[in-house]
Amino acid sequence: MKMTIKSWTMAAYWKWDVKNEDICGICQSDFDGCCQHCWMPGDDCPVVWGECTHVFHLHCIERWGSEHAPQHRCPMDRKPWQPVSAPT
Repeated sequence: MKMTIKSWTMAAYWKWDVKNEDICGICQSDFDGCCQHCWMPGDDCPVVWGECTHVFHLHCIERWGSEHAPQHRCPMDRKPWQPVSAPT
């Protein structure tokens, strides 16, 4: 028996590679979703890792830093916030 594929519909699933945490410590939203300031998850609402190993939505930590300047500290452990480029 021989078959010919006439059409093909593909789907994809993505997930942030966040270890030990499921939600943003600031907005309490899932990392697979988006923060309260965004409409679409993914590259439009990225997550950032800090040297302290805590993870937040980029928009949440930026807003937190601007509201709590000049001591830009992690909201979870109050250590100075220093973002890292990739998860460790």
